[in-house]
Amino acid sequence: MAFFNRANLNTLSLLNRCYCKFTTSTVKFKANKRTTVFSSAFHERNNSQSEKTSANTKLTAFEVEIAKRRDQACRSILVQVYSVNSYNDLQNYCIQFGTILSMHHYRSNKQRNYILVEFNDEATVKKILSSATFANSDLIVPVKSSVLWFSKNQFSQKSHNNNKNIIITAENNNLYPTVKQISNILYHSKSISGQILHLYDALKLSELETRLRFHTAHHLEEYFSGLFCRMKVLPFGSSINGFGRKRCDLDLVLVPDANINNPTSRLIFHSKSMKFNERYEAKEFMGILANTMQHFIPGIENVRRIFEARVPIIKFNFEYTELECDLSTTNMSAVYMSELLNLYGEIDWRVRPLVLMIRKWAKIQEITSESPGHWITNFSLSLLVLFYLQQKNILPSLRALRIYATCDDARHSENGIDCTFLRDVQKLPNEYKYKLNQDDLEHLLFGFFEYFSTFDFYMKGICIREGVPIRKPSHSALHIVNPLETTLNVSKNVSIFELNRLTEKAHDAIFTLETSDKSKYTNWGIMNLLKINNVNMANFSQLNVTESPNVANNSLKNHSHEIPEKIVNDDDIQPKKKETV
Repeated sequence: MAFFNRANLNTLSLLNRCYCKFTTSTVKFKANKRTTVFSSAFHERNNSQSEKTSANTKLTAFEVEIAKRRDQACRSILVQVYSVNSYNDLQNYCIQFGTILSMHHYRSNKQRNYILVEFNDEATVKKILSSATFANSDLIVPVKSSVLWFSKNQFSQKSHNNNKNIIITAENNNLYPTVKQISNILYHSKSISGQILHLYDALKLSELETRLRFHTAHHLEEYFSGLFCRMKVLPFGSSINGFGRKRCDLDLVLVPDANINNPTSRLIFHSKSMKFNERYEAKEFMGILANTMQHFIPGIENVRRIFEARVPIIKFNFEYTELECDLSTTNMSAVYMSELLNLYGEIDWRVRPLVLMIRKWAKIQEITSESPGHWITNFSLSLLVLFYLQQKNILPSLRALRIYATCDDARHSENGIDCTFLRDVQKLPNEYKYKLNQDDLEHLLFGFFEYFSTFDFYMKGICIREGVPIRKPSHSALHIVNPLETTLNVSKNVSIFELNRLTEKAHDAIFTLETSDKSKYTNWGIMNLLKINNVNMANFSQLNVTESPNVANNSLKNHSHEIPEKIVNDDDIQPKKKETV
């Protein structure tokens, strides 16, 4: 323990020194002579609203949703239990501290059982953490967090029957749906449009998975808040823009709260400045963060430092939620980019299923890859889909969204990037509310492949800000303008060879769709695009194919006294082989 005490003191000293530099040089997010606050939690029940947001700030629908999810994470604990049958015992123990709102069970790949417990207020969580203890060992680092074990009961305990029965949501299928499940659903769909919708329903993030992502961010924030004053860890990217699918990476950004300064106080902390635009100082700070995460924060494994990228990140795995995570700092423009993509997904119901379909197709055809290289990324691919839908008059350009923006929509990132655009879908002109283009997903999918298989990438660039092809301003094989940072080409890494593969695969996809007939082939529609073979279909004749794979587990949402009979025991569950589409 003496070793860990010395390590803690040294690490705290280094982090405090770097953080003092970090906070002083941070620029507030200013917009039209006011400060925009990205709410750090949904309006907390015991604090005044002025502590969370300035009086003249109006939260957008996106910010309200993020604040709600962050608030859920603040009011939740993640408990590892022996089995799902520990549910009643855990509930009976927890209600002595406060009111339980919901309980969510899932089983990890390692066959470990977890229950996410949501309480009525954050004070209850604080009571529980205050009463929790550490394992009796000299080898542990005593760090408090909202991830806990539930031990066997060693003492007699009175039953608390004054609490209502809580419906437990059991989602043991948080893994990828199997090839057989996907094959069954796609084969029995009535149309290609139906196939795309069923694929989207099967692969999109569930309620539990979304909660776990925000809980992971809160777990980090909880630790950093013990070292730094008013820090936030915000998710961004696919986890919150609506384009995420099961098992997608979790992107996180560490930023200071905009309300860190109190202009009425005459006493100001002495601190050191840190210039995050200077790579050496930024890398030094992130290197110290990586070290302390690796050694002291429970659940964090396999920490890797990716500091040579344009935006330095710390990659790590979070054991309890089995997520691959990327952590960056002072990158609020990425959060605003996520809000923009989320807005486009809200404008038309066809956007998200089509984006997921194209991204899945690209992965199966090896157009994209999880490792960095000379190939197109999922982000660039999503911009291609949005740009195509702009050509079909389904989505507005970013320029139009900026024209219709109000003073409440004004946002600027920490490095001065203008991230202003209309954030309320209801304020869009009628031409985007009541669309003339009513093409179904099948026609839009075919049209996407047709459009980009013949697009003049040699002379033209992609720009969703303008909504039309632009003259290519660089010698890169593929030029896709970053919508917010217009001087950047988000596809600068793509080689001419990979671009040619993209257009060739798009041309092949047209032929596949044209020759795919359900009446003649067992593999039809998008099944051939995704290389899904329809095998052993007789085994699925009893399944209700109109439901997604998640529906089968909805029967577990019963009253708590029925849970042990409805859910199989640990011994009845055999580890499943991972099959992905």
